[in-house]
Order: sequence, then C-alpha cells, then structure tokens
Amino acid sequence: MALHLLKLCVGAESVDDHRAWIAARMADKRRLGLVEESIHTTRMIPKRADEIIGQGSLYWVTKGRVQSRQRVIDIRPFVDDQGISRCDLVLEPELILTVPQPRRPFQGWRYLKPEDAPADLGDGAAGLAEMPPSMRAELADLGLL
Repeated sequence: MALHLLKLCVGAESVDDHRAWIAARMADKRRLGLVEESIHTTRMIPKRADEIIGQGSLYWVTKGRVQSRQRVIDIRPFVDDQGISRCDLVLEPELILTVPQPRRPFQGWRYLKPEDAPADLGDGAAGLAEMPPSMRAELADLGLL
C-alpha cells in the first residue's frame, strides 16, 4: 500500500504560482544542460521511503489547504557541505489538483495515509478543475467538496 508525504508549500501564493515556480526550475535546468528533475530538498529522511517511492505522492498545503500533489519518483539521501544529513525528494514535475482539504501549519513534512489523502479533482469531480480556486476553497469551507 502506498504511503504519502504532506508538506507546506512555503512562498507560493497559489497552485498556479507553484506551477510557474516548477516550470522556471525546469527551464533553468534545461538551459544549463542539467537533468530535468523536479527536486525538493528536506532535512528529514523518510524511514518508510520504500512505501513512498514510485507509489506515493507529496501533497502540498498551499494557503492553509491541501490543493495539489506530485508523484514521488525517488528519495535520495545525502550529506551536505556542512555535514548535515538531508534528502532530495525527486518528484514528477506535474502538479495534480486535489479536492481542497484544510490543514493547520506544521514544520517539516508528515506521513499521509492513503485513506486520509484528498481525492484528485479529475477523479469523478467533473468541472471542479476548471472552477476558480477561490470558489473551490469556499465550497470546501462550506463542506460541499
């Protein structure tokens, strides 16, 4: 069974802003001739990586709501120049919209069980992906999504 990660998307004002940031990083890598991978570096290394790699996703909390996810391709532990253990979460560059789910702020990342993960907007939620994000958020606040 797949296991997921949950993380705050710090600095992004919206999912579109996050998408633009990913696209800019991919363009930079392409321009520099580097491997085009979407990588997020984090300090803590998931101990349950084998349950996440290739099966799980990183769910992003943007502006107090889980609103999107990226599939986790690989988890690569390393030690940085200062001797601190870290890991690169290698992600699919595509952001998949999810049904908005409120979340309080937290530090680092958390494991997210599949049964607690919000559904993708494309799975039986026809038309929701095209709805303005503010309207989706309001419907979620009202408990209608």
